[in-house]
Amino acid sequence: MSEAAVETAKPTAPAKPAAQHKAESSLREYIESLLVTVILALFGTSFVVQAFKIPSQSMESTLLVGDHLLVNKFVFGGRGAWYDEMLPYREIRRGDIIVFKFPYDDHAHYVKRVIGVPGDRLRIVEQQVEVNGQPLEEKYKVHAGRYDPYADNYPPTAAGFPRGNVREEWSEQILRHVLDGELVVPPNKYFVMGDNRDHSWDSRYWGFADRESVMGRPVLIYWSVDATSAEYSDRSAGGRLIGLLHTIVNLPAKTRWKRMFRGVH
Repeated sequence: MSEAAVETAKPTAPAKPAAQHKAESSLREYIESLLVTVILALFGTSFVVQAFKIPSQSMESTLLVGDHLLVNKFVFGGRGAWYDEMLPYREIRRGDIIVFKFPYDDHAHYVKRVIGVPGDRLRIVEQQVEVNGQPLEEKYKVHAGRYDPYADNYPPTAAGFPRGNVREEWSEQILRHVLDGELVVPPNKYFVMGDNRDHSWDSRYWGFADRESVMGRPVLIYWSVDATSAEYSDRSAGGRLIGLLHTIVNLPAKTRWKRMFRGVH
């Protein structure tokens, strides 16, 4: 009698209940969506937009202390590469508000308006800015009535100019850029000023903003809180934490609701 080969069936795992399978699928989709969101957010804040807050009154009344901005980091991204023409890049223009790194010390981010672009010849006569021999129309600027013989008649043309608020490095360089009583903006540099002219420490006092230091252009006030410069003066971790907690506690009362989602020009 021959022995027949017997095939034994392997035991199969019991099927998962439909509800459990659906829950696992939803959890996996949630995690995948969260990861994609985090990656896009990191990409966005690194390459496209970045949040920035106004700590001083130098751009009033265009921008107020406590305005929180979204800065477009993509608009000025062109550097002459072959693909630049296919992307929405453009050159920095006179009148643009820009965020850039201060050229000295800890390279803090500053926000100012571009007044002179490379090649421009610039001077200020009794608070009136002239560029390339023509008066510059500036509906945005504010003067508080305080007169500064150095800043309101600019640039200096002789070595004996007052240097009280002038950065030492700039006081030693400025006359090299002066020709026939005008300041000539060199290549890849920008002359920038605050709209609040009498309360702005800008290119008049420390020199040009470098093209490579420009981070982007503010486009939107996404939140605005009633604050003072003193509240932003403490840059330590503890000071920032105290300032944040103070803002959160007083959030409803301190928010400037009418400034939210306003474009920056």
